[in-house]
Amino acid sequence: MPVMLRTIQTALPPTVLHQDEVRDVFAAQAGLTRLGQRLIQTSFDSADISTRRTVVKEFDTSLESEDQPVFYDAERNELLRPTTGIRNEVYAEQAGALFIEAARKALDACPEIQATDVTHLITVSCTGFYNPGPDYQIVRELGMKPSTLRYHLGFMGCYAAFPGLRAAADFCRADPDAVVLVVCAELCTLHVHSSNDPDTIMGSALFADGAAAALLTGQDHGRSGLRMDAFESTLTPVGEESMAWKIGDHGFDMVLGTYVPHIIDEHISGALAPLLARNGQHLENYAQIPLWGIHPGGRSILDRVQKRLELSEEQLEPARHVLRNYGNMSSVTVLFVLKRIMEENLSGLAPEGQQVCSMAFGPGLTVESALMTLLPERG
Repeated sequence: MPVMLRTIQTALPPTVLHQDEVRDVFAAQAGLTRLGQRLIQTSFDSADISTRRTVVKEFDTSLESEDQPVFYDAERNELLRPTTGIRNEVYAEQAGALFIEAARKALDACPEIQATDVTHLITVSCTGFYNPGPDYQIVRELGMKPSTLRYHLGFMGCYAAFPGLRAAADFCRADPDAVVLVVCAELCTLHVHSSNDPDTIMGSALFADGAAAALLTGQDHGRSGLRMDAFESTLTPVGEESMAWKIGDHGFDMVLGTYVPHIIDEHISGALAPLLARNGQHLENYAQIPLWGIHPGGRSILDRVQKRLELSEEQLEPARHVLRNYGNMSSVTVLFVLKRIMEENLSGLAPEGQQVCSMAFGPGLTVESALMTLLPERG
């Protein structure tokens, strides 16, 4: 039975980070070595990011505040080191609004579906915790039924949107009347701090905040969207120490090793093989799949994927656009990429649609992938 992803909608905090300005702030911090300063310059300038978003309003130097600074003292140009508890308190204060906004937009984009029609709600996040959590808040704020089945996927990292979408598809196949809302929100910038460590510097140059919601149904009624065709999850034989989250005393410490692009380069073809086999495909020319939704974990990752799979600039454009304008929002980011693919390709699409291959990478090193078909409104 076909499962349709009907819409993807997004939400962003209002504070914009300009990459060159943030670079200069990080490079000016006390305690940096000469190597650390060079790494900051190189990491920020080569990231292919122009702007990102953050919930930390203190980073907007145009705003005046009488409150004691917590993350950034603009007067002294100093990055502060709040405890993990304080960072998580800000997550609990800020995350709910983004979860709710993205979820509300997804329902508004499908006016024939009411909040009370939602049977399952899946929330995804790895950058904070609180309970009653965002799943509870969405049900209450949007007026869903109290009996809505709620699930939360936590602390999985950048690939976590895929387990959320896969579970949603399974629910829809089990019940053709199911309506499933998957909502991801990440506040990565709560955990940035000054450091000479290359992995920490890389995270500071890449990570950002945002939210996205996808609405899936077991009946498409001829509506446009992405048909969910196949999913695959693979662990690479190496890379366990190259990408990881750890909870520290001053935030969540992200390990993003410089060897990650090499691991992906070496193992991406092997990771794709079982996915394509599920769909009866055995491709030697990956560019035959017209549309690619790659999680932009960083510029070097996209470069390696493009070269290894011999994809065109046009096929990587959705991922590079999202990276350039929004940075890496962890689990949220690939949904931004898929949303762009839907917006750019649904108009004038032939009834049989176009195939989409989407991938994300995370701790483990884990490779999550999916095949989808982009379909226009029919009949």
